[in-house]
Parts: sequence; C-alpha cells; structure tokens
Amino acid sequence: MKYIGSHVSASGGVENAPLNAEAIGAKAFALFVKNQRQWSAPPLTKKNIKLFRKNCQMFNYQPFQILPHDSYLINLGHPDNKSLQRSRDAFLMEVQRCEQLGLTQINFHPGGHLQQIAEEECLRRIAESVNITLDRTKGVTLIIENTAGQGSSVGKTFEQLSYIIDLVEDKNRIGVCIDTCHAYAAGYDLKTAQGFEDTWKKFDTVIGMRYLSAMHLNDSLKGFGSHVDRHANLGKGFLGMEPFKRIMLDSRFDNIPLILETPDESLWREEIKELYGF
Repeated sequence: MKYIGSHVSASGGVENAPLNAEAIGAKAFALFVKNQRQWSAPPLTKKNIKLFRKNCQMFNYQPFQILPHDSYLINLGHPDNKSLQRSRDAFLMEVQRCEQLGLTQINFHPGGHLQQIAEEECLRRIAESVNITLDRTKGVTLIIENTAGQGSSVGKTFEQLSYIIDLVEDKNRIGVCIDTCHAYAAGYDLKTAQGFEDTWKKFDTVIGMRYLSAMHLNDSLKGFGSHVDRHANLGKGFLGMEPFKRIMLDSRFDNIPLILETPDESLWREEIKELYGF
C-alpha cells in the first residue's frame, strides 16, 4: 500500500500536525517536532504529547507513516568542533522529542564541510554523530536524506550515503530517504524509463533497497545535474509526472512514507489525489 502525504504545519503545537494532514487527505505526513529556525525549544508538555498521540490514533496514523524532519540549522558534519557539538546536542534533543511522541523515525540532512575539511572527513563526522545519537536514544531510526550537492553539502551520491552507513554501528536504526528533486539535480536520471530503472538498480547495488525508509516526492525547478536544490510542484518542473506515476505503480515503494515538499501548499490535496489516481 502507498502512504502519501506532505510536510504539514505543526504551528500551535505538534498535536495539530495530524489534523492538518487529515484535512488534505494524507495517509502519511512529515512535521518539525520543534521550531526549525531555532536551536532550542520549550520542552513538550504532557498535554502536547497526549493530544498528539490521541489525534494520530483518531485518524489512524501509525508511527511508520510519520516522518519528522530535523532542523535545517543542524550540520552533523560541521568542521568546527564547537559548532559540531551544538548540532549534535540539537539533534539529540529532536530525537528525544520523537521518543516522547512515540515516533519511530526522523529524517535528517547529512551536513556539509563548508570548504574547511575534506568530504571524507565530513562523512566520518556525520557517522560519528549518528553513532553518538543512537547510543543515547532507543526506538528511533535515523533516516539520512540524499542531497542535490548544492554548495558544500555531502550526501549527493549513493556512494557517500553508503560510506556513512558502513560506519554506523547499529545498522538496524539507520535508513535512507530519497528526494526525487535532489536525486535528479545530483545527476540521477529519474526522468526517463531506463534512467529510472538504472537509478534504482544502482541504489540497490551500492546501498541496498532494505535501507529505503522514505521518499520525498518533489519535481525539480532546475535541470538534470544542476546541483541546485529547488523544488517544484509535481508536473511543473523538469521531471514531469511520469517518474511519480512509476513510483505509484512500483511495489518497491510500498509501506513507506511518501512525502510531498512541493512549494505551493494549496495544491497538496490535489497532488495527493492525483498520485492515488495512478
């Protein structure tokens, strides 16, 4: 079964996220468990936690259908040790909030070297950050997202993602989220039928389909191999609708959250309906 949704607002409290997801006909959803533009946040209250769990139960959202996203401020591969520790502390707090909410996974951007250290050193720092977080938490799988390779960000190739996973000690609690826009901008041809098959064959060879835990369904505003991270609504970018139709018809993408992060939120209900129509 396909579980399609979008990254919904948690404004006013995390308990509002499942309500916002239900309102657009979503069968999955993503959210920020704290303000993504701030390092710290007030603790979740017992009321927040109780209402979030109640609302998820009311609309039959199980933990595997929910994909929290960490703050964009966090850089788990930061070259500066003080800044790296700040990111690690913030990431740990977000994973602990997921624990409190009864969630079982969190999606994160790997990080960037900021032109100050080698890519390989950055990847090692990310893996070390993951291991530290896993040691101090339980029950939450860390889902690493591929990137478009914009600026100094790492994670743009399957080989880089695999390098991180290889260094993770508890491989039962690491997964991958593939963003279609990022993959296309990074040079993976999801647009053509042959390119689509070649991309997923390479993913399976380099990483392994068993690690695919979620997807972000976004069209790309910029062209193939541009390394520019700019999302477009489905069918309104360089990818077009065919890759998303293929995803809907392919059982390899069953039973994981398929999350829209397309820029025009007013189209989310329509996009979800169109995807289910395939």
